[in-house]
Amino acid sequence: MGRTKSPCARAAALFLSGGGRRVPAFDESREEPMPKGGPTTIGFDADDTLWQNEQFFRATEQKLVELLADHAGGTDVAARLLEAERRNLGLYGFGIKGFVLSMVETAIEVSGGTVPSAVIAEIVAAGREMLAHPIEILPHARETLERLAGTYRLVLVTKGDLFDQERKLAQSGLRDLFDAVEIVSDKSAATYERVFSRHGDGPVRSVMVGNSLKSDVVPVIEAGGWGIHVPHELTWVLEHVEPPLGSPRFRQIVHLGELPALIERLD
Repeated sequence: MGRTKSPCARAAALFLSGGGRRVPAFDESREEPMPKGGPTTIGFDADDTLWQNEQFFRATEQKLVELLADHAGGTDVAARLLEAERRNLGLYGFGIKGFVLSMVETAIEVSGGTVPSAVIAEIVAAGREMLAHPIEILPHARETLERLAGTYRLVLVTKGDLFDQERKLAQSGLRDLFDAVEIVSDKSAATYERVFSRHGDGPVRSVMVGNSLKSDVVPVIEAGGWGIHVPHELTWVLEHVEPPLGSPRFRQIVHLGELPALIERLD
């Protein structure tokens, strides 16, 4: 914008440049057949469904709390960070870069603008560490994908930063098991309508599998598809909603290893 940048602003600019509750078992007596046959397409979420993700955000959040211990004046840093993340989602979207910018913003706010540039530099460095962290595949992910590939169209449907999601997918070694990949800015009923119409036979013949009820389950059911919840021990608070227990197209499994048998029962 033509202004001279402070150390905090320079650090943020440098970063941008680089970088529950258990649901009761479903009563199969109320299972309904899908229109015109069973599912032909299965969508998979990525973060905390196929590989670990939230644990790295939690660890970095704790590091922020420690970095600001002498600068926050007793402020609940984690709560202020969550406020910033919620406020900034419409600007930065989902992903590590937006998270780091929210951490920088939080550091400036809770310190009244007095946070040292060295602390800002450490926040940016923590973000870079997140971007470079090796992928940790979750149990049953690979073998489940291998079992379903070839019988169903498999589509990865993930949201977040484009570069980071592409990096994680490449490192995972799972790319060749998918017929298509969609990296989206958000997940809504309209998103699933578009994705499953493009890569399948529409949402009514499609299943979406993921750890987030808000993003992976509820909207696909609204679009007419099946939503299968695979709970993860850590889920971001902004992804919490009540399970759609009244929907006959809602299912929950303990882990991905249970998925193939469930899909067969939907045929």
